[in-house]
Amino acid sequence: MGLNDRLNALRNTQMPSASAPAQTNVVVDPEPVHVDSTSEQQDTPSIEPRVSIPPLAATTSQLRPPPTVDPLASVKEKAAQELFVRIGSRLNDASLTEEQLHALARAELAEIVAGEQLALTTAERNRLIDDIGADVLGYGPLEPLLEDPTVTEIMVNRHDQLYVERNGRLMETAHRFTGEPQLRRVIERIVSRVGRRIDESSPLVDARLEDGSRVNAIIPPLAVNGSSLTIRKFAGTPYTVEDLVRFGTLTREVATVLDAAVRAKLNILVSGGTGTGKTTMLNVLSAFIPVDERIITIEDAVELQLQQDHVVRLESRPPNIEGRGEITIRDLVRNSLRMRPDRIVVGEVRGAESLDMLQAMNTGHEGSISTLHANSPRDAISRMETLVLMAGMDLPLRAIREQISSAIDLIVQITRHKDGVRRVTHVTEVHGMEGDIITLQDAFTFDYSAGFDEDGGLRGRIEPTGVRPRFAERIADHGIPLPISVFQPDLRGMLGEIR
Repeated sequence: MGLNDRLNALRNTQMPSASAPAQTNVVVDPEPVHVDSTSEQQDTPSIEPRVSIPPLAATTSQLRPPPTVDPLASVKEKAAQELFVRIGSRLNDASLTEEQLHALARAELAEIVAGEQLALTTAERNRLIDDIGADVLGYGPLEPLLEDPTVTEIMVNRHDQLYVERNGRLMETAHRFTGEPQLRRVIERIVSRVGRRIDESSPLVDARLEDGSRVNAIIPPLAVNGSSLTIRKFAGTPYTVEDLVRFGTLTREVATVLDAAVRAKLNILVSGGTGTGKTTMLNVLSAFIPVDERIITIEDAVELQLQQDHVVRLESRPPNIEGRGEITIRDLVRNSLRMRPDRIVVGEVRGAESLDMLQAMNTGHEGSISTLHANSPRDAISRMETLVLMAGMDLPLRAIREQISSAIDLIVQITRHKDGVRRVTHVTEVHGMEGDIITLQDAFTFDYSAGFDEDGGLRGRIEPTGVRPRFAERIADHGIPLPISVFQPDLRGMLGEIR
């Protein structure tokens, strides 16, 4: 049977004939067990009430969406291989723009598809060319997920298992790669566009897409079940503080305090776990920086979306294939001190660069902002101590703690809760040292006492503790108005209970 016959047969099976009755899904109940009522009454004088047993939860295989079956998969693979033969040497031609490369590929694909003599309509032929072009020049089955605004994260566990995050919830999709080779081609295409490489000698890499979305890829032998790809999508337009207030991430009072703290050049550390929105919060905080200040951003892979004009963006560089040429975050932090910065924004401190960051904060470069992985403000201080010890300077612990207490003014803690919403749970001031201990004072904390609503959403909100922090005086010294009422708890609920 030829390809056209198979396509016609497939269309006939998908379209029910007019004479055939419409198919309906019939749910067949399990066969009931017949019990002889007379014998039951003779043997047992009384019958115990029947206990209702809840149904078992659906298994993973029942929850998994069925994979999409593409009848033209073999045609697409053959056309893709033919396109590689024709223009393979020009795919990485630096003299061609993306638009020119796509135009060249579409012209070649039109000839290849026409040569197959498929019985397709014009719309089907154009869709086939688009799909093949996405496989060769784009990101294959990831294309519709990348274009979906409701998807915030894409997780490829292996070529036949793709998960996405929507509204803070994880779910598996029906999208699939044709195999490990296609997944590897997509990974190599992503990392090569930002000057990175991935192979057996360097089997894991951090990269980014054109829109700034964060990409992490890891391949065998480190990934046992096949190549794995994780993409953290960024919004097309950066979120503003108004968006975070609307999402419930923070309140208007907290936003007012953070705005004043950034303009008063307090050194701020954003703390939180993976996927809690630390980078988004960093973008929002950086938007409060005055436009007449010089900002230098330092990142492993460029992700920040600052709106100011006077910004210098620095990005670290991994070693080349010979193991040379590596430029670390620590190198960039030290170099940024010679670039006359008003503000230094480090995407994330995760190693010895934390010592250089603390020294920068303590040597006149105030108003610096960075992020850190930690579960609470106290854990953030402990983790910072550990990171400074990684610098290998053999400093006494008390000296490290004095550096931290004098450098960091404010810790903003973010948590992703069970309902999928990311919320600020602590705004904590670093007071100083008492003996050998760094003292902290919460200005705002999250109130969990309200519990959850009927939809599983958290009812609580972040509330002021009633303590006026010391940095309020520093904000006042800069001439920035900050009403004292933002630090006072809302007594309306308490008064209602008293009445």
